[in-house]
Amino acid sequence: MGSIGMTELLLIFGIIILLFGAKRLPEIGRGLGEGIRSFKAAISGEEKKEDEKVITPKEIEAEVIKKEKVKENA
Repeated sequence: MGSIGMTELLLIFGIIILLFGAKRLPEIGRGLGEGIRSFKAAISGEEKKEDEKVITPKEIEAEVIKKEKVKENA
């Protein structure tokens, strides 16, 4: 009890084919694959955002002042 055998898997697969049709199964699989890929990309994107350096307004202001001084000297 609790384990699924080959007969049960074939029965489940047959019911899925009857419900969705053989033509729609590749579309469903493709959509599922794209969903998983986008989910993984979103997760890895959030991790990358956490690793990025946060620039403070003071740092931005200091860099702007440096560029202005260079323009004045040129």
